[in-house]
Amino acid sequence: MIMKFYHKSIVVIISILLITNFAFSQEEKKPDTRPVRSPWSCGLLIDNQTTVSPSAKSIQLTIHHRFGNFENGFSDLFGIYAPSNIRFGLNIGITKKLMFGIGSEKNNKMQELLWKYNIIQQTRSGNIPVSISYFGNIVMDARDESFFGGNYKFTHRLSYFNQIIVGRKFSKKLSLQLAPGYSHFNSVDSVFQHDKIVLSLGGRYKFYNNLSFLFEYDQAFAAKKAEDYQTEIKPNLALGLEIGTSTHAFQITLSQFNNIISQKNFGYNLNDFTKAEGWLLGFNITVKF
Repeated sequence: MIMKFYHKSIVVIISILLITNFAFSQEEKKPDTRPVRSPWSCGLLIDNQTTVSPSAKSIQLTIHHRFGNFENGFSDLFGIYAPSNIRFGLNIGITKKLMFGIGSEKNNKMQELLWKYNIIQQTRSGNIPVSISYFGNIVMDARDESFFGGNYKFTHRLSYFNQIIVGRKFSKKLSLQLAPGYSHFNSVDSVFQHDKIVLSLGGRYKFYNNLSFLFEYDQAFAAKKAEDYQTEIKPNLALGLEIGTSTHAFQITLSQFNNIISQKNFGYNLNDFTKAEGWLLGFNITVKF
């Protein structure tokens, strides 16, 4: 009788252990669907957006500053004393996925309405391996009517940019992204083109605490065959050093783009990174509230 009870007890204990082990193993296999932590310090890499947006009901203030290029060397301290271009922007997180923003750029009086939508986010378990965001804008050139030639219409002031950003955080230190896009101007000088297909590659490498190295390469392609008299748009090679915290990101940059607004950079850049005079010093500041 005692032996039977003993055997039954052993069977019950083994069964409980097997069931418990199975339950724990099932729990361990459940993927961690939380987004990866801080793939980028902020929504701005150097001249392009990242997959990151402000959190819901939060605000980001952005300041872009581009000095003049290096063509005059020491006479204007490598562009620091030359005429500069500045943009101020304000981005608002509407939801966890949706952002709207506004911005104003000095050189061409470009007034920008922009938005970003996070389509999917890379998860910590890796079951979703990449983050994908859509970025777009509509921009109004607020200069005098005389800049637009004859037969002026208000729509001549408008331009548009659309981009899909695919990013991945590969490790605690390294994040990369690839971003194809399309830019359009309703009105351009005949030596330029209305439409450009664009491709951007960028990355961040954290090498010490909050310090990171940034890079971008941006290339514009003609949407249709260019005429002989039309100007060839130069690519952009950008390098940067970033100090990032939970509330601020400060970036010191070297690049060729000086127009700040995306479609203006891709449609009009004539600075050549193979020549010393094609480079510009700049900085970006992002403040999160």
